[in-house]
Amino acid sequence: MINLDLTALVLAVLAVWRVTHLVVAEEGPWKLFAHLRRAAARVRLEKLAACFYCASVWIAVPFTTLITRDWKTMAICVPALSGGAIVLERLTRRSDDAAVWIEEEENS
Repeated sequence: MINLDLTALVLAVLAVWRVTHLVVAEEGPWKLFAHLRRAAARVRLEKLAACFYCASVWIAVPFTTLITRDWKTMAICVPALSGGAIVLERLTRRSDDAAVWIEEEENS
């Protein structure tokens, strides 16, 4: 049985959305996040730093550890927090914004 505080869960979803949006779409103070995205591109992690869907999963992990230590609950909370952040991103994104995720074909 999963027993989570609803307030903590809602706050965690909001926090995952905010941090993911900051990392993926904003420059931040002193253009810190823009520099981090360029650094990620240099080490071939550009999709992680530029894809809201990908980044939200990894950003949900530390927030999940703040909510629970039970591994079964963690297995449910990571995709739930990421999914909640994605829903918020879709609801708040302007229609003229660029696509959040683009799948590229692999060259064989």
